Amino acid sequence: MDFSVLRNLISRYCAGEEYWVDSRTVYIGHKEPPPAAEAYIPQRYPDNRIVSSKYTLWNFIPKNLFEQFRRIANFYFLLIFLVQLIIDTPTSPVTSGLPLFFVITVTAIKQGYEDWLRHKADCSINECPVDMVQQGTVVRTQSSKLRVGDVVMVREDETFPCDLILLSSSRGDGTCYVTTTSLDGESSHKTYYAVPDTMAFKTEQEVDSLHATIESVAIYTGMDTKMALNYQSKSQKRSAVEKSMNAFLIVYLCILISKAVINTVLKYAWQWSADHDEPWYNHRTEIDRERHVIRAFTDFLAFMVLFNYIIPVSMYVTVEMQKFLGSYFIVWDKDMYDEELGVGAQVNTSDLNEELGQVEYVFTDKTGTLTENNMEFIECCVDGHVYIPHAICNGQILSAASSIDMIDSSPGGYRRVRHSVYQLCLCSCVCQEHEDLFFRALCLCHTVQVKEEETVDSIKRGIHLGKPTSFYISSSPDEVALVEASYETIEYSCLSYLLHVLNFDSVRRRMSVIVKSSSGEYLLFCKGADTSIFPRVVSGKVEQVRARVEQNAVEGLRTLCVAYRSLSPAEYEEACHQLSDAKLALKDREQRLAQAYDLIERDFTLLGATAVEDRLQEKAADTIESLQKAGMKVWVLTGDKMETAAATCYASKLFRRSTQILELTKKRTEEQSLHDVLFDLSRTVLRQRSLSGSGSGNYREIFLEISRNCSAVLCCRMAPLQKAQIVKLIKASKEHPITLAIGDGANDVSMILEAHVGIGIMGKEGRQAARNSDYAIPKFKHLKKMLLVHGHFYYIRIAELVQYFFYKNVCFIFPQFLYQFFCGFSQQPLYDTAYLTLYNISFTSLPILLYSLIEKHISIEMLKRDPTLYRDVAKNALLRWPVFLYWTCLGLFNACIFFFGAYFLFDNTTFTSNGQVSPGNLVAIDNVCVSCVLQLALDTHHWTWINHFVVWGSLLFYVIFSLLWGGIIWPFLNYQRMYYVFMQMLSSGPAWLGIILLITISLLPDVVKKVLCRTLWPTATERFLLWPVDCYPTSLPCLCEVVGYWRELEHAVVHVDPAHSKHVSG
Repeated sequence: MDFSVLRNLISRYCAGEEYWVDSRTVYIGHKEPPPAAEAYIPQRYPDNRIVSSKYTLWNFIPKNLFEQFRRIANFYFLLIFLVQLIIDTPTSPVTSGLPLFFVITVTAIKQGYEDWLRHKADCSINECPVDMVQQGTVVRTQSSKLRVGDVVMVREDETFPCDLILLSSSRGDGTCYVTTTSLDGESSHKTYYAVPDTMAFKTEQEVDSLHATIESVAIYTGMDTKMALNYQSKSQKRSAVEKSMNAFLIVYLCILISKAVINTVLKYAWQWSADHDEPWYNHRTEIDRERHVIRAFTDFLAFMVLFNYIIPVSMYVTVEMQKFLGSYFIVWDKDMYDEELGVGAQVNTSDLNEELGQVEYVFTDKTGTLTENNMEFIECCVDGHVYIPHAICNGQILSAASSIDMIDSSPGGYRRVRHSVYQLCLCSCVCQEHEDLFFRALCLCHTVQVKEEETVDSIKRGIHLGKPTSFYISSSPDEVALVEASYETIEYSCLSYLLHVLNFDSVRRRMSVIVKSSSGEYLLFCKGADTSIFPRVVSGKVEQVRARVEQNAVEGLRTLCVAYRSLSPAEYEEACHQLSDAKLALKDREQRLAQAYDLIERDFTLLGATAVEDRLQEKAADTIESLQKAGMKVWVLTGDKMETAAATCYASKLFRRSTQILELTKKRTEEQSLHDVLFDLSRTVLRQRSLSGSGSGNYREIFLEISRNCSAVLCCRMAPLQKAQIVKLIKASKEHPITLAIGDGANDVSMILEAHVGIGIMGKEGRQAARNSDYAIPKFKHLKKMLLVHGHFYYIRIAELVQYFFYKNVCFIFPQFLYQFFCGFSQQPLYDTAYLTLYNISFTSLPILLYSLIEKHISIEMLKRDPTLYRDVAKNALLRWPVFLYWTCLGLFNACIFFFGAYFLFDNTTFTSNGQVSPGNLVAIDNVCVSCVLQLALDTHHWTWINHFVVWGSLLFYVIFSLLWGGIIWPFLNYQRMYYVFMQMLSSGPAWLGIILLITISLLPDVVKKVLCRTLWPTATERFLLWPVDCYPTSLPCLCEVVGYWRELEHAVVHVDPAHSKHVSG
């Protein structure tokens, strides 16, 4: 019998860690080694299926139930339901089972729908067609059917189905240009090289004839791929509102237990009294008297069941529905739709909507977030002389043209220099040779390629007026700007042959090329950051170029330095030998390449420098100014140099010219001790004369205290992991502020995941930041409305929802507690079973759900006009303990009014014409339902026809239900306590008068409180609504006029120098 199918299923679904191996031996094309080889042990690897879903058809019910009952409230009601089934309780199990079933069902439907969407996304990936080479022919199959060792053919603009090793390419040099947007979010093109031994294979037959193994090379499929592993690193985020809900729930659970204990004790105290023993027909037997402990415990459980409705089980499902449905308002917002990109805002998780209204710290990237990431060539400096496009020459502005002579603006007039795409003003006479070498370096020292139409993340590039056009692609947008600037600046007779490329890396921060000119001369051109070029320069006008570079950096321009070196034939042969040995090394190849680069890239002659501008995004300055007025502190975390980043901060109004600038740099900590530096900063910011208790472990707290007292902070030279560590540092501070991180590139993903709220910008660096974020927006300017409007509304709505749920449940169940004092603690329910079951599900649920979706206590225009209104809801203002106690006390007051009002008004009083007494318990439930709905109506500011329909419709539904429930004899009920009672009450005029009176009294305290607070202690929002617009101040004075920014912060906080490691913890 063949058990291969069963074995495959077991290995697929039950595979353990034995299949996860770090070192792999892959047989290309699944061809087994010859018999003379070592013992062949086939290894099992996962297939290429991508699974991002949580459930399957078979495990959905058990797994979902397990996850839902991990929630304390659901598990508690499950226990109550089981208690009602096991022991004799005063209420039917339906009263707890039906609401619990409703909550579990609605939540399961919501989570099942979301997982179904994930299944659809998985299927679209797994069913993608893939070309695979088998037996010398190309066979098309599905992506999920690929196995480790298959030979895959990938055509231009296709997506890699898994992690691959490049065997050959259609290009003669064995290279291919890849965008890794689906992996790391970078849309720039990276160069990959084929394996030298297989580079020459071009046809399917040649590739299929290959018999080879690849040892210790990671070729991964399915859930082993880098992309799938990146998805598994996300952690669950919880909002401050959810934490407050859990705290309130614990308080009410303690109240519930206290009420049950009090009633149990009072019951036995009442029974043990000789005057209040049980009646003769219900005397306890001797066995019952001996089991008093067990009896007391069952009575305690019965009281728990009777009072359990104080815990709002339906609140959680209402909150989830509010978050899920409310998130669509962000998606549907037309103001957050970008015409250029053709996309709007996206919501990746709806669990953090209200957290948008609680942000205290905003951590933002610079390039591509505050700026457009669209590089424009501004100028170049050759031997200290500046070339400026579109410059003013002899008092005239040169107009744009595709080709014009370069102009010399020196006192001697002008002369023709060469054919150029820009109008360049030469400020003084320059060396012809260095000029030629400079522009030749710009034309040759790059990785730019010419590309026709392509599609990156569903965005087509290279289309103009419906026709494909050529455009440049590169791993860096700076290179594209420089190549476009130097286009056609070299004479066509000047030819150079590219021999070697020394690729750029983040450690060297430079790249080089070795070329051979038409005259046979070998030249080494190098381009890189000023800090990596100047130390290797031995000649050239260094000081003039350095001065221009620093000036451009202060103006916010991105600078690169250009240098060259002439190589003799012997030096060229030595360089070729070093590069060849390093590239063919089997061990430590990267280190050997770095050593070879270091030996070759030396003794340069400085040619000049370039400057490109990354322009500020539209309304970025207005957005930052609004966030600061709203009370948020904005930190910029960037990898750029200090001068460039500081200029951007000034342009975006994060820094102002009148404010004091403080610096904490590596250079300063080398000149002074860290203690002295922090002392100077604390004296300036905190007005402290000494660092009291400043032991080696307290410097971190001192630094945090200084940073928190600055209105803005700039961190430069930051690596991606260091950005996340800065966010974590602020999160862990003693105040535990709510943080938000926003960025557009893969290097921002770490801080986006670390912050309480992560927002990705769908910019030009791919979509990885947007995919890993909680929310995604097209531009930075949309952050203003997302926080100041949507965040404000979301928090107001859900805070009212949470407080209202606890309030209405106190109103509903506390009369039940009071009723026990009048029924001998007999566990007799005050309300009918149907009202216990439907109170939270039907009678009072829809009005608060609708309120939490569409309530607007102030208009959108007012929120955008005055950002300071955001401060009214900051720091969880509406869910603090005083507000919670107010709502609880209001509920207790109303409950006492409803119970004692019904008790005294209907005690020994005839209200009907035939002498029958109207039941007080029905009057109490009438008051509770009507009063709670009217209380919500009083809090509603934004009325629509939907509000009227739901609010008054809920009251009408209650009346219709009461008429049907009490007016019909239902055959499935053994008894009907409420038969014809409601009709009897409606026919009583005094009953109507009593209901109106009690409802009016119950609503009066909250009305009085609102009037007094708005008159004596109005909030900023209330003042804005009361004062005329022209009398309201447009802005408030800044509370902190000290602005600090920190350069190379990792040297002081994250990456500490060895000499300072004893001073700073973490």
